[in-house]
Amino acid sequence: MSDVAIVTGAASGIGAACARQLTSDGFTVVGFDLRPATACASSHVLDVADAVAVEQVFDQVEREIGPVEAVVTAAGYYERVDILELHEHHVDRMVDVLINGTANVCRSALRRMLPRSRGSICTIGSELGLCGDADAAHYAACKGAIHALTKTIAREAAPHGVRVNCVAPGPTDTPLMTPELRDPAYIDSLVLRRLVDPAEIAAMVGFVIAADQHNLVGQVISPNAGAVV
Repeated sequence: MSDVAIVTGAASGIGAACARQLTSDGFTVVGFDLRPATACASSHVLDVADAVAVEQVFDQVEREIGPVEAVVTAAGYYERVDILELHEHHVDRMVDVLINGTANVCRSALRRMLPRSRGSICTIGSELGLCGDADAAHYAACKGAIHALTKTIAREAAPHGVRVNCVAPGPTDTPLMTPELRDPAYIDSLVLRRLVDPAEIAAMVGFVIAADQHNLVGQVISPNAGAVV
């Protein structure tokens, strides 16, 4: 039986691309999303912000399919809001999906990986968490928090044989992209003069997840088409 990998946000975009990549790498991929994830061997419809549901589904996956050896936290949420219009309800949902959702999934994974002294987790951050962006303060702040969360968890998990890293994509051609980010003038400002393809992000995730990459611990790697140089 192949190793089991869980990918959140697996119904579309970067998550779906990661599911396809890990499947080609030999994993049995289980998707978590608000919609069925057709790129996976099986999928569960749930909100990663619900810690109880996440824990229950991890139990079910390990009971019915096998031990989870790899996890990718690609569940996403994005909106643009001017800082003067940014209110609590905007921040709450962003925090729920990006910070709480990532933490919930990492915690459930680590509860199982640490006693076995093996496993690999790749969180999905953003180049905006490295440089910030106008009209996206809450998104950039949450992605920056994911970078810090990854590094902190990595320090705790590495002595027990579990590697935790982060891939922080730049402007990627996914359904979350807003019209501003598809503006030809913006795309021409990028060093590569194009958006990043989700498959390119997934290839980096596959590299990070790979069991033989033991030197990668607590890293934030940003494939971003030159948006940050």
